Amino acid sequence: MAVTEPLSDVAAHYLRPGTLQLREQPPLSLYVHLPWCLKKCPYCDFNSHAVRAAPLAEHTLVRAAPQGRLPSAPEVNAAAAVPEARYVEALVADLDASLPLVWGRPIVSVFIGGGTPSLFSPEAIERLLSAIRARLPLIPDCEVTLEANPGTFERDRFAAYRAAGVTRLSIGVQSFNDAALQALGRVHDRAQAIAAVEEAARAFDTFNLDLMYALPQQTLAALDEDLATALAFAPPHLSVYHLTIEPNTYFAKHPPALPEDDLAYAMLDRITERTAAAGLERYEVSAYARRGHRCVHNQNYWQFGDYLGIGAGAHGKLSFPHRIVRQVRWREPERYLERALAGAPIAQAEEVARADLPFEFMLNALRLREGFDLARYTARTGLPLSTLEPKLAEAERRGWIERDLQGLRPTERGFDFLSDLQALFLP
Repeated sequence: MAVTEPLSDVAAHYLRPGTLQLREQPPLSLYVHLPWCLKKCPYCDFNSHAVRAAPLAEHTLVRAAPQGRLPSAPEVNAAAAVPEARYVEALVADLDASLPLVWGRPIVSVFIGGGTPSLFSPEAIERLLSAIRARLPLIPDCEVTLEANPGTFERDRFAAYRAAGVTRLSIGVQSFNDAALQALGRVHDRAQAIAAVEEAARAFDTFNLDLMYALPQQTLAALDEDLATALAFAPPHLSVYHLTIEPNTYFAKHPPALPEDDLAYAMLDRITERTAAAGLERYEVSAYARRGHRCVHNQNYWQFGDYLGIGAGAHGKLSFPHRIVRQVRWREPERYLERALAGAPIAQAEEVARADLPFEFMLNALRLREGFDLARYTARTGLPLSTLEPKLAEAERRGWIERDLQGLRPTERGFDFLSDLQALFLP
């Protein structure tokens, strides 16, 4: 249902009696969506929109200078491409309208995603974070992550984001191979990717590199080269995703030639082996981190925590004493700007059906290598553990999980067949 009444009235509606009994509220994160990119990647099904204020040629991409240094002159005119000031104003209006739903709850993490948030100036990010801090109680040392792409910044821009209040950068490298980057439709090349990582390492104490594998015509040797380049930077955190063909993307209409399944499995084995040798722990199906550098924000998702999502197309999940509610903001940026500035940013809000909660919880929690405490299931869903029992027994029979009186975790085999394991819990 679309939400048209004031959210203070909606909050009162959500507090009425219901079928669930949630004894505590889970940790709360804030997700902020900035939807613009220089161009739409052919594999991307996120709510992202290519900039249109000027031809792409006018947005000269950053080229690495000799020795991998970045040029000092700004070469991306994001302000000409993105309604930066108006969009930040809309985000603040969205947050103001949403405060009655989360009033007084501490924020454990902020994640600014996209799109390509690094198209926004450090000054705009500082205004946004200042507005957030003025309205929400952020915990001490709150993790504040910004997604950034090589080719959308100049020298010292990352340091300026750090000064603006960002504590963690997530860099969408995807590959260090020029042919692979071209096949993926990325706007940067190998030299730019290397320069971006070097700049991030100088500016931040912790950062994440995003890589992809099972790329068009990728070989095991090519993956090895990508891993060697990435691991040479000793990244605190590495996310490695299997390229999948999503509906309603360019690749769905024009599928590229991808590695066979056996080769893709061999690639995953190589990733697990080489990251472990480099001191990175695989704590989630696609995430590897050094001690103390796990992503707080994503862990809250996987542990079925709450998150308020603001921005065009942003999703949110909020828990109340007797129900769990999912929200979606207006998707199209112009429509979102109009509605958010009018105090009505939410396009759709629905209570999660009681029958759907076991699957929703397990879809997330089973991604974690350490699994979860059994008590967390009841605390986060309001349901007794007995609602899982028949399917847990089947998963255990297939060798996909192991459990004791305190917790449950996927086995190595369960990780290999994670989609099948998660599907067991479909209603």
